[in-house]
Amino acid sequence: MIKIIFVCLGNICRSPLAEAIFQHKVNQKGLQDKISSDSAGTANYHVGDDPDTRSIAVAVKHGVPIQHKGQQFHHTHGEAFDYIMAMDQSNHRNIIHELGYKHEGLFLMRDFDPDGKGEEVPDPYYGGADGFENVYQMLDRSCDELLEYIVKEHNL
Repeated sequence: MIKIIFVCLGNICRSPLAEAIFQHKVNQKGLQDKISSDSAGTANYHVGDDPDTRSIAVAVKHGVPIQHKGQQFHHTHGEAFDYIMAMDQSNHRNIIHELGYKHEGLFLMRDFDPDGKGEEVPDPYYGGADGFENVYQMLDRSCDELLEYIVKEHNL
C-alpha cells in the first residue's frame, strides 16, 4: 500500500481538502486497494476537529466526499508514509524539523501543479469562499498530477 499524507498548519482547511480530493481520484480509478491518504497539521490547534465548514462546502460543491478529524503531524509519520505533501514552505521546514531529516518523499503540493510548479498553496482561513474555491482548483490540478506520478513511479 502506497501511503500519502497531506500537511498544512492546522489540518482543517488545505490538507483535509487535499486528502479528500486525492482519495476521491484514487477511488475513481479503482486504486483504493493500492493507495491511501491522510492529512495532518504541523500545529496542534485543531486536533480532533472537523474540517473548516468552507472546506466542506467547496468539496461538496464539487462532489468530493470529505470526512476527517484534525491530527498533528508527528515524527512517526516519516516512517508510516511514502509521500509527505507540504502545502507551503513553512510547513515544509516544520516537517523536516519534526522528522529530523528530509524525507525522500517530501514535496511541496504545488510541485505537481502544472499552473504553478513550486508555488505555495495559500491558506484560505482568513478569507472568504472564493479563496477556498481557488485553493480547491490548485489542489485538484495538483492531485491529478500527483496521482499520475505515483501510478507511473509504482507501475500501478
